Amino acid sequence: MSDAAALLAALQQKGWTLGIAESLTGGALSSALVAVPGASATLLGAVVAYATPVKHSLLGVDAALLAAHGPVHPLVAEQMADGVRRAVAVEGRAADVGVSTTGVAGPDSPDGQPVGTVHVGVVTPSARTSFSFVFDGDRAGIRRQSVEAALVATLRLVAE
Repeated sequence: MSDAAALLAALQQKGWTLGIAESLTGGALSSALVAVPGASATLLGAVVAYATPVKHSLLGVDAALLAAHGPVHPLVAEQMADGVRRAVAVEGRAADVGVSTTGVAGPDSPDGQPVGTVHVGVVTPSARTSFSFVFDGDRAGIRRQSVEAALVATLRLVAE
């Protein structure tokens, strides 16, 4: 079973719904999940918040945090994950779980952080955390590794 399928199964077993906020992965995480038959039973929706101002305006990431640290920061990832839960709410009910990706895929780094720096945020009914990585490879490879890291990190917290 793929990590995407395992995550969806774990969410469904708990009766939890999922919202996704992506930056550097640009929809690839959402795509990995919707490739699994039956994903619609759990996945409510996704937001690609690629531009920094959208992280604030749509996902509610603190503007002062963005101004002080930029979009590639562990707390930004956590706030994105939390914000997407509300952004994909259905009939006033937020998603139970939010997951986010933010980082630098390259080839250049606009804010001076090393290419390959990635933060994954995960918020569940019982946890709120981020995971930080520095991946090697080209832009496509960093994005692929980011998707896999987000799936594994979210599965780990959901399975607890």
